Amino acid sequence: MNRVAVIDYGMGNLHSITKALQHVDSGADVVVTAQAETILTADRVVFPGVGAIADCMEALNRLGLVEVIHEVSDTRPLLGICLGLQALLDQSEEGGGVRCLGILPGTVVRFQSGLHDEQGYALKIPHMGWNQVYPAKSHPLWSGIEDGSRFYFVHSYYAKPARSEDIAATTNYPQSFACALARDNLFAVQFHPEKSQRVGLQLLRNFLHWSP
Repeated sequence: MNRVAVIDYGMGNLHSITKALQHVDSGADVVVTAQAETILTADRVVFPGVGAIADCMEALNRLGLVEVIHEVSDTRPLLGICLGLQALLDQSEEGGGVRCLGILPGTVVRFQSGLHDEQGYALKIPHMGWNQVYPAKSHPLWSGIEDGSRFYFVHSYYAKPARSEDIAATTNYPQSFACALARDNLFAVQFHPEKSQRVGLQLLRNFLHWSP
């Protein structure tokens, strides 16, 4: 049986992601947990998150999950979602600067104020709603998903990876930014696949059948 651990550190949309995973694979054993042993014995792991990065890192440290996520990132398929992507980088400028997990080199920065689209209309922060995603490289998690497919975003900060080879997809708001990162058995997205209807469910389905 495909056992999936969804990391519960008090800051994820756990009901939605769990239901989405069960929907795309009714045979999967999806467990929501903060227990290190359960996470480390799962076949694959989902690292979701919403909210402030300082609260995220405080919770991960308090629950003893920092080392667990590092081990998972080296040993089995790991899917980071939203804050779960940002936490993988070295540091975020949110809250005056927060040290993150340092699994992927790079920083997390805020969208600049005063952004405008090509027609001159003001763009709001947070970046919220549907936007097109453009894969930057071939990857099994893009299987069955067309270039330019729309996914659902809610965020004020975005990743600036240090290595271009870690970028798996980009989105424009209005300039291009990395919205998905990938390396070895790790894949992380800024958007919410569990809220992105057909294409989001396809990405989750691909993750559940991915064997790096």
